Amino acid sequence: MKRYLVAATAVLSSVVGLAQQAPKAIGPLPKASQVEWQKLETYAFIHFGPNTFGDREWGYGDASLESFNPTRLDCEQWARTVKGAGMKGIILTAKHHDGFCLWPTRYTDYSVRNTPYKQGKGDVVGELAAACKKYGLKLGLYLSPWDRHQAFYGTALYREYFYAQLHELLTQYGELFEVWFDGANGGDGWYGGAKETRKIDRRTYYDFPRAWAMVDKLQPKAQIFSDGGPGCRWVGNEDGYAFATNWSFLRSKEVYPGYDRSPELQQGHRDGDKWIPAECNVSIRPGWFYHEKEDSKVKSVDELVDLYYRSVGHNGTQLINFPVNKEGLIHPIDSANAANYYKQISAELKNNLVLKASVKASNTRGKKFSTKKLVDGNYDTYWATADGVTTGSLTIDFNKTRKVNRMMLQEYIPLGQRVEKFRVEYLHKGEWLPVNCGEETTTIGYKRLLRFKTIEARKLRVVFEQSRGELCINNIGVYYAPGAKERYIEKPSMLEGIKKQLVNADATSVLFEIYTTNNIKTLYYLPDQSANHEGLISDYEILVGDDLSSMHKVTDGQFANIRNHPILQEVHFTPTKARYVMLKATRMVVDGQPLKYDNIAIE
Repeated sequence: MKRYLVAATAVLSSVVGLAQQAPKAIGPLPKASQVEWQKLETYAFIHFGPNTFGDREWGYGDASLESFNPTRLDCEQWARTVKGAGMKGIILTAKHHDGFCLWPTRYTDYSVRNTPYKQGKGDVVGELAAACKKYGLKLGLYLSPWDRHQAFYGTALYREYFYAQLHELLTQYGELFEVWFDGANGGDGWYGGAKETRKIDRRTYYDFPRAWAMVDKLQPKAQIFSDGGPGCRWVGNEDGYAFATNWSFLRSKEVYPGYDRSPELQQGHRDGDKWIPAECNVSIRPGWFYHEKEDSKVKSVDELVDLYYRSVGHNGTQLINFPVNKEGLIHPIDSANAANYYKQISAELKNNLVLKASVKASNTRGKKFSTKKLVDGNYDTYWATADGVTTGSLTIDFNKTRKVNRMMLQEYIPLGQRVEKFRVEYLHKGEWLPVNCGEETTTIGYKRLLRFKTIEARKLRVVFEQSRGELCINNIGVYYAPGAKERYIEKPSMLEGIKKQLVNADATSVLFEIYTTNNIKTLYYLPDQSANHEGLISDYEILVGDDLSSMHKVTDGQFANIRNHPILQEVHFTPTKARYVMLKATRMVVDGQPLKYDNIAIE
């Protein structure tokens, strides 16, 4: 009999032991550095350079070196602003598309070394690195692969130039948390005075695997950003949000810098083969560089709060850009709004009501993976279901009726992203009713934040309806934010402008007749705001006249970065009297696509 008891005990111990083992990982999986990067959640972008002084977004590379002369540049002020906004790091545009370098590179004269700033002895990258170290912030650097200044852009020599500069940045400024490569590559430029359009093969020209290898060797903790990663990906828009359904995977062999199906990046690829999570970049102003006319257009606290929920709260990170002004400072309006946004988020998610509640699970893997792990404050512990159990529920009992309007869920992503569909319910008069979260409840990933109208209930329930494997949830929170709005989404505003009527529109132009001859000076163009942003104008002319036989051009130009940032465009020109106004596309973003727009106003 004793022999049978020993055998039975051995079998039971074996079963219990299996139940205490972690669920098998389900790929793709993140590297440890990617998990740590995602924990940063929010960090800042800084755009600063000759564009700041020339009132441009994309400089052609022809700005004079003498123009770069900030009189009060203070990288510590930048760091204090970012720290005050609760952000964990700063990414600086060390070289934008205009080719100007904010550090004294050895490889071109077109750098801070030959400007009036500090009589050529300044190093903005170095000054920011020191400020970040002082204030406990991480440093990241942006190096544009495109260079509209260099005469040899498009040749093999430029590729060596690019890698020489990358090596400088990776070795001279300490540890980096991110290296940023923009997807805008090739097009119009100054190119040493050639003033022409140069096209390159975005897939092959730069030999990006060489860049990945260099970063991995010299900065192994840094995440590499581009449309397709490999560390993190562009989210497919410059509006600062990911879709509610957001996978941290991509089909890595398909996506490349300048990917032509960028809307896919807003939700990732469920069948992707590599872990490449989304970074949601947005500027606190309409433009990425400073423009005084935008001082009244800084994103409000409500708008920034909304974007936090739709970036960090949609399984991404949030990258907010601060355009530094001509003095070399972040504008006080920007600083104040960022600080107050952080205070608002902190207040809304301050008191986790689950900490004083009881949580019951429909299934658990064992004591090591119990529901207590959901609120123990340890990232690496989690509630998990038994082998083969891919659905289930968590019921939260507050022990008394509570007001609630926010929820937070986190998966333990070191074992993979799993949840595909879930729902939230509350108990009302003995019946479980759905909580309307205002968006689909599908993926969770690193973090999912839900906003809903205030409900009063003693019990809430999260039902996991579909998953790629056993459930692994490492954090849950329920909150009540008094007076908080459910959503803050706003459509771009449009000026009414001078009363007009559409006379004619074709594939490349739109013609308006103003009801009476007026002195006009500005045209406002709001591109197509549909999900696909079709019919975008790249290069344009504006023609005016008292009658159709006397139309003449008053200005021309380029809507820089409109492909990725299709916001309201303003074109100002010398005031002129006219009855007819035509916006003519001389080049489209997508060749052959007919012009589309949401609105055009004339002032």
